[in-house]
Amino acid sequence: MIVLGGGSDIGIAIAAELVARGAETVVLAGRNHEQMREQALEAGIGVRIETVDFDARYPENHVGTIEEAFTLAGDTQAVVVAFGVLGDTASYEANPALAGGAAVTNFAGAVSASLAATRALARQPRSGALIVLSSVAAVRPRANYVYGSTKAGLDFFARGLAASVKRRGVRVLVVRPGFVETKMTRGVRGKLVGTTPDRVAHDIAEALEGRSTVCWSPGILRWLSIPLRIAPDFLARRL
Repeated sequence: MIVLGGGSDIGIAIAAELVARGAETVVLAGRNHEQMREQALEAGIGVRIETVDFDARYPENHVGTIEEAFTLAGDTQAVVVAFGVLGDTASYEANPALAGGAAVTNFAGAVSASLAATRALARQPRSGALIVLSSVAAVRPRANYVYGSTKAGLDFFARGLAASVKRRGVRVLVVRPGFVETKMTRGVRGKLVGTTPDRVAHDIAEALEGRSTVCWSPGILRWLSIPLRIAPDFLARRL
């Protein structure tokens, strides 16, 4: 399996869960090879671990990175799109270039990497799955609307991609977690139902066993998202 954003807490947790269910090689793609390897070992990933350079900000390099990762991984059951930046609204409004950079990483980079990954998956005898980490923040504009809008764009793209590549035998699973307690969210107060990387990883693995195209984590968010979509703006921002 391959994790794009190999230093992500959620990405590492997904890798550990899928290794426990039979994955034999993990390729971590990111910028800090030593840190990614250390995180994988701390998570108890005891299979062969490889690392490759990956930077979401440079889509022109993504095809080469994906090809290298697939060469190292061999037959790949899953590719995880786990990278992203959170940031905060005040910083984004004060620095438009920073907001644009977040959009490049969270959306444009994910589009490029996902297209390259599904093309590589489709070439395999067993096509495998692309796991795309969206967010419940994609459901409705709220306080951190810059981050939410990048995830909304990614969510829309991934669902369209799922329909396009299905005929080639590739599955796309869109994951919409609630507030996840990770190093990226440290210091941020969660408002919607919270969860952990391990719980998200378990929910993803269970979804892969079935035929779902969207995975809510925790599952109750599927129902909580309904009032969130229709609530007045003043109330939605407080949820």
